[in-house]
Amino acid sequence: MTESTSKDHFEIRLAKEDEIQFLCDLAAGEGWNPGLRDIECFYQADKTGFFIGLLNDEPIACISAVKYGADYGFVGFYIVREPWRGKGFGLAIWDYALNSLSGRIVGLDGVVDQQDNYIKSGFKLSHRNIRFEGTARIQEKKAPNLVDVKTLPFEQIMAFDAGCFFLERENFLKTWLGEEGHLGLAAFDGHEIKGYGLIRPYCDGYKTGPLFADTPVDANDIFNALCAEVEGSNIILDVPENNVNGLLLAERYGLVQSFETARMYKEGDVDLPLDRIYGITSFELG
Repeated sequence: MTESTSKDHFEIRLAKEDEIQFLCDLAAGEGWNPGLRDIECFYQADKTGFFIGLLNDEPIACISAVKYGADYGFVGFYIVREPWRGKGFGLAIWDYALNSLSGRIVGLDGVVDQQDNYIKSGFKLSHRNIRFEGTARIQEKKAPNLVDVKTLPFEQIMAFDAGCFFLERENFLKTWLGEEGHLGLAAFDGHEIKGYGLIRPYCDGYKTGPLFADTPVDANDIFNALCAEVEGSNIILDVPENNVNGLLLAERYGLVQSFETARMYKEGDVDLPLDRIYGITSFELG
């Protein structure tokens, strides 16, 4: 399927596997700092959820519209290259992506200066997600109940993850947990998972995501141990503003707010357990 302008031919189509790096490259150019191997993992979530826009066969725009289950989707990577902004190409690829999620609740993490446009498209604000950055520092000794997530049954990790994300995301999670350079730790009492967190490298350090935990103590234990693994490196944590204990965690580790997004939904709402979400997985996939 294609969209056309009066002067130039603009085509929107699914991104092929060898083209999806284009999305991360554009995101990096916007200062969004995606993880070094994020896009390979994202692609496993929904191979039909990544689109590029080509003007006279030159890629100038991208967006993702990843489907979760039968009733939910999440929009990310909505970028038009600078020379072609304000010419209608962004709206064309935006409409195309939303049409691919027709009949679903749709979520996104929108940049502040685009929130009014998202509202015009029918989205409503749920809460803000705040990005905190700083230097990874150990605050205390490593808690004794932490284990590598790879040593636990995957089904157990997936069930805990679904309780915080609200849906199972099997294909994505398998890749996310097992990707080279990704380090995940879980608080485990011998029977049940009490929380888990993962860090992965980006161009200037490490990003945390997700960081899910039943209690502030579990969240702190996991984050402290993750910091110990990369002590002295830059580290990023994206916290829902409504999780007061998550904000206190960022403050405790000396992290400073650097960015924010608006979590917004269309065609319904999602009742997330924000008190258990100390770090979202990513701005691109929720």
